[in-house]
Amino acid sequence: MTVTRTILFSLLFLAFASGAYVLSSRYFRSEEVTRAEGRLSLYRSTVVAELDRFSHLTFVLARDPFVMETASGGPTAPLDGRLASFASQSGLDAIYLMDFEGLTISASNAGSASSFVGQNYSFRPYFQEAMEGGQGRFYGIGATTGLPGYFIADSVVSDLGEALGVIAIKIDLTRLENSWREGGEQVLLTNADGVVLLASNPDWRYRTLTPLDADQRAAIAETRQFPGQPLDPLDWREGQGDSAVIAGGEVIHLATDDLPHGWQLHYFASTDPVTTRSWLATVLAVVIAGGVALVFLMRRNAQTQAALRALETEEAELRRAHDLLAVEIEDRRAAERRLSRTRDELARASRLAALGQLAASVTHELGQPITAMRNHLAAAEIGGSDRALPQLTGLVERMEGITRQLKFFANPGEDALKPVDLGQAMREALKLVAPNIEALQINLVEEIEPAPVTVQGNALRIEQVMVNLLRNAMDAMEDSTPRDLTVRVGADAGTGWFEVADRGHGLGQSSLPELQEPFVTSRESGQGMGLGLAISAGIVKEHHGAMTARNRDGGGAVFRVDIPLADTAKEAAE
Repeated sequence: MTVTRTILFSLLFLAFASGAYVLSSRYFRSEEVTRAEGRLSLYRSTVVAELDRFSHLTFVLARDPFVMETASGGPTAPLDGRLASFASQSGLDAIYLMDFEGLTISASNAGSASSFVGQNYSFRPYFQEAMEGGQGRFYGIGATTGLPGYFIADSVVSDLGEALGVIAIKIDLTRLENSWREGGEQVLLTNADGVVLLASNPDWRYRTLTPLDADQRAAIAETRQFPGQPLDPLDWREGQGDSAVIAGGEVIHLATDDLPHGWQLHYFASTDPVTTRSWLATVLAVVIAGGVALVFLMRRNAQTQAALRALETEEAELRRAHDLLAVEIEDRRAAERRLSRTRDELARASRLAALGQLAASVTHELGQPITAMRNHLAAAEIGGSDRALPQLTGLVERMEGITRQLKFFANPGEDALKPVDLGQAMREALKLVAPNIEALQINLVEEIEPAPVTVQGNALRIEQVMVNLLRNAMDAMEDSTPRDLTVRVGADAGTGWFEVADRGHGLGQSSLPELQEPFVTSRESGQGMGLGLAISAGIVKEHHGAMTARNRDGGGAVFRVDIPLADTAKEAAE
């Protein structure tokens, strides 16, 4: 148990530490991303400002009288000095004037070893765009100096609208690299082809973010944009979301492409601060959690000690209560024994009372037939005639019927249950009461299911129920018209059923439970003891069935018996 708890505690500790590290890492990374977004926005603004700072200068110089005069064939020396003064004051690399064929005729660096004078730059896109009437812009490595720069050019036009040449300036953007490098940042600027123009790391310059195709390389070669540079792919891989891998290290990567010429500015932020702060936060969380756990364990220990003391007190009280309970249990057992004896005495008294009621009823019911028999016998002795024999036979049958009903009431029987077809049983029962039906001129309607309706039961006892219900129905219609008797047999939902419907006086105010009580009858004295429904109810209960009764529409009563079908009864028994 101790080893299991140790393992469980270790797993919980690892899960907590891992969760704390992941959550803190996400939080600090989001903070670092927000800071990187701010730095990227700042550097973008500086790039745009640097590109636009001198965008108006070529437009102004193209309309300068000295420039227009020199472009028209005037002397170049005065313009050379003027351009050198402008370049020195503005901090530009160079300002130079080309004729309409691209040949440089005047420059701020005239007379120097790297003078542009005499160089033809008609192959440069900025010259071609300016000659077409627009402002030409281009970034590339200088064909003369071998130093990169950003070129801006405007055409020089005469008063008559004739293109005389192109005035151009070269801007050194490497100071942007220096500011990035001095700030300890990882930044690079790419053109539309993905070639790195400026980078805080000199090794990244003139690398490509994606390999160049043949058409791109041909265009670069034609404009001599990066002469002598292999333009190999940069060692980097863009990851999911705001992550990337550069020079083998994972970094936060953000980029913006809303720059002129389709350029992109990429900012890379190290994840080391995120990792360091995440570990510090995790350690702090673990220490706090450990302190909380320690306080909890101390309180838990105190509570456990208090609980143990309370448990000892409760145990002592429980022992006392146990002793008291043992005494009470013995008292209850004695009371139960007395109650059992009282119940037995009440049961015997109840049976004696029922036996007395039964004896009184049997005496009453048998009294009339016996008196009649005595009268018939006396008349036969006086008259010497045997005409009293039929009357005596009827009285004997009546007395036999009374004793037979008493037998069924007293002994429900324990015969084995077998498959019984309710339709066939109803037909046998109808045969038994056929003389009564004929004597009363009863109109019999049979609605018996042609297929067997098989239940598990005792055929004779089921027929007894049917006969009792049929006789009750016929007795109820002795003084009624019409005398319609309808019997139905069917099955549904795992239950077999049969109904006996008459046109007699109905149930009246009595309920079926009341009619099932022994010795309760609506017939006149001498016509029955009221045991039929009681016996029938007992038989139906033996068969796990149910008997219901209701008043029939138009007068009369309907008695229905439901008994589980043989298959259903077998499944229930299993």
